[in-house]
Amino acid sequence: MDLILWRHAEAEDGFPDTARKLTSKGAAQADRMSAWLRKKIPANTKIIVSPTTRTQQTAKALGVDFITDNTIGPGASIDAILAAASWPHASSAVLIVGHQPTIGEVASYLIPVIPAGLRVKKGSVWWIRSELKDHAIESKLHTVMYPDDV
Repeated sequence: MDLILWRHAEAEDGFPDTARKLTSKGAAQADRMSAWLRKKIPANTKIIVSPTTRTQQTAKALGVDFITDNTIGPGASIDAILAAASWPHASSAVLIVGHQPTIGEVASYLIPVIPAGLRVKKGSVWWIRSELKDHAIESKLHTVMYPDDV
């Protein structure tokens, strides 16, 4: 299974937190990253997005349908993200558009060599692949991509 973690792009400051919109820089980050993702993700990828305005705007840049899941909003737990993604047993790739620090926490949890407290840059993608090895699920970091690198 492929689990693709995409942190929302740069957003404006403000209140309430859930209504913060992408900045013009953030919209450009989302556009660049979505162009890269459209070339890479499998056609049947399930896309699950936090309900906040900034994650919704980030995901809309892909130009495809997605599911909004309130359980993966700001402050979500690692377990909530993994449950939403049906990790590691989903029948297709899953793309989660979410928030820091949870995105970094999930990456650190699945790939223990990644230090705890990992700061995931705004707009970046962390692509993790699970494989069956010796009758156990092993997670491998497949790709990390930053908006400035696409």
